[in-house]
Amino acid sequence: MSQSTPFSDLINSRRSVRKYDQIADFDHEKVQQALELTVLSPNSSNMQLWEFHRVISEDKRSELAKYCMGQNAAKTANEMVVFVTTPDKWQQRAKMNAAQVRENFAGRPMDDIAKRATKYYEKLIPFVYSNDSLGIKGFLRKIMMTFMGIKKPMFREVTKQDLRVCLHKSTSLAAMTFMTAIRDQGYDTCPMEGFDSVRAKKLLGLGKNDEITMIVSVGKRTDEGIYGERHRVPNEDVIFKH
Repeated sequence: MSQSTPFSDLINSRRSVRKYDQIADFDHEKVQQALELTVLSPNSSNMQLWEFHRVISEDKRSELAKYCMGQNAAKTANEMVVFVTTPDKWQQRAKMNAAQVRENFAGRPMDDIAKRATKYYEKLIPFVYSNDSLGIKGFLRKIMMTFMGIKKPMFREVTKQDLRVCLHKSTSLAAMTFMTAIRDQGYDTCPMEGFDSVRAKKLLGLGKNDEITMIVSVGKRTDEGIYGERHRVPNEDVIFKH
């Protein structure tokens, strides 16, 4: 067996904690530090279509806890972080990335690699990310990709719903980075999906098309906050070689 590493220690010690110690000291600055690592998380096309909302004040935490169906993990938390997708910001993010690509290639010939990189953000991203309320554009893209995929490998996930899934995947990666980073600070977390999304969005003043991926509570674990030994299905049931 390989020697344990600090990272493996973090992963093994991370648990979904359902009750926190409300008497223990809590340093909110550690959450900020963890979130500054979180923004480095991998995400689709580096579009960074996410926001991380810290709910710190007692009044808002209490209100949000109600919207989390009164879960102990929410009621006893010192802070909650709401992970949000922001699809409406795709145009400014695409422009940002295109400008960065041009800066990266400044001072060198505009070769095929540079041309493809700029075209990606100036042509392909608008093609995939531009959607209407009925999803008609995505449906037409799907038909196009299906026909193009008859003779060669082709990217298929091009509908409005596909994009929604993509953004939640990226934001989930960020949430995992945060939970690992905050564990490294000596605190614990619980990712929650059981919440009233309409009321939570209103509380945070989110945009119409913004969506909450998950709400992560933060605090110092108590013994009763861990419900038992960690249980996972056997590795051979989920890990396969091809």
